[in-house]
Amino acid sequence: MKRFSKEESSWVFYDWANSAYSIIISTAVFPLFYKAAATNAGISGANSTAYLGYTIAIATFILAMLGPILGTIADYEGYKKKFFTFFLALGVTFTAILAFVPSDQWLLLLIFYTVAAIGSAGSNVFYDAFLTDVTTEDRMNRVSSRGFGFGYIGSTIPFIISIAIIIMAQSNIIPITTTVASKIAFLITALWWGFFSIPLLKNVHQRYYIERETSPVIKSFKRLGKTMKEIRKYRALFLFLLAYFFYIDGVGTIITMSTAYGTDLGITSTNLLIILFVTQVVAGPFAILYGRLAEKFTGKKMLYVGIFVYIIVCIYAYFLKTTMDFWILAMLVASSQGGIQALSRAYFAKLIPKQNSNEFFGFYNIFGKFASILGPLLVGVTAQMTGNSNSGVFSLVILFIIGLVILAFVPEPKENEIPKPTIV
Repeated sequence: MKRFSKEESSWVFYDWANSAYSIIISTAVFPLFYKAAATNAGISGANSTAYLGYTIAIATFILAMLGPILGTIADYEGYKKKFFTFFLALGVTFTAILAFVPSDQWLLLLIFYTVAAIGSAGSNVFYDAFLTDVTTEDRMNRVSSRGFGFGYIGSTIPFIISIAIIIMAQSNIIPITTTVASKIAFLITALWWGFFSIPLLKNVHQRYYIERETSPVIKSFKRLGKTMKEIRKYRALFLFLLAYFFYIDGVGTIITMSTAYGTDLGITSTNLLIILFVTQVVAGPFAILYGRLAEKFTGKKMLYVGIFVYIIVCIYAYFLKTTMDFWILAMLVASSQGGIQALSRAYFAKLIPKQNSNEFFGFYNIFGKFASILGPLLVGVTAQMTGNSNSGVFSLVILFIIGLVILAFVPEPKENEIPKPTIV
């Protein structure tokens, strides 16, 4: 980190902080906790997986609606940090509250999970937009990839602690139940997330902004409407968002539903937690590697690589039967999930005007979040229609292929070559 500025390092550490939520709540411990609660309530595996998918779709829909509106307002001087702090506090608080929900209340668990997910995703909108404030265009691939890399590496620490507590509870080494151990993991996540967010809150500031004016909300809606009308005029930006809409859909769905999918295949919770831990360890250096390779081969070519890997993942998932198959699948995902997200963020940041970064990252968010509605719904409906979770994951392959085809028509972002929208 010595090669990174104080602002860049502080920005990177928010990925270190928030990734604990991503692995423990979104991917590992909470889905297992919820699946156990749903099973005890007499809900079948396919149906409980579908309900989780529908819940994720609802949460992402809410944020997709709010993202561009809040982002447009946050472009005014001093607002970006305030919005970031609000969603951070919302996410941390409701993550902690999950620890106090009775384990037999599966519906209440999904409701509080929805609020926590909105807090996490909402804070990420403004966190992503801060990328334009903390670094220069020529360093965006490296800084963005370092964020994802440190996120994966950092998240392994609270994850190891949580796994250790759960396994010791299962083995009767410590006098608590697995349910209590899972709730402790929720509290650890909230504390980790809140504590390591302090560097960003302290050291990162909004450098690019629009001067404050009277009636900021009304004028923000006018700017938003103007942008919506004009965004299609900018071919590179519009095509990239369209490609991103499809391929990031598949990425997000696989990340958030992998544990529920593994449970339906009969993989034990202990094996799932170990697999997910190794996935985090492997994903960290691969995310950093993607950033370095992007500087040599361009970000677009590395995005192609990531999408091809995910197409292989979807096809392989259809034939998956054993725990070893799931290991192979997880390692394939680990090789590309951080890189494809980091380079997408950096690619988009190079295309937008810095003073309007919140507004445009609001659109980046809405394309990503609306995509995240389609993916879980596709998996849920396919799984219920076929009675097979493998078919649900396989159905995502179409999204990656569409995204790949559209991305082929997007030019590489080059400074002073691609026209950038002017918002007045």
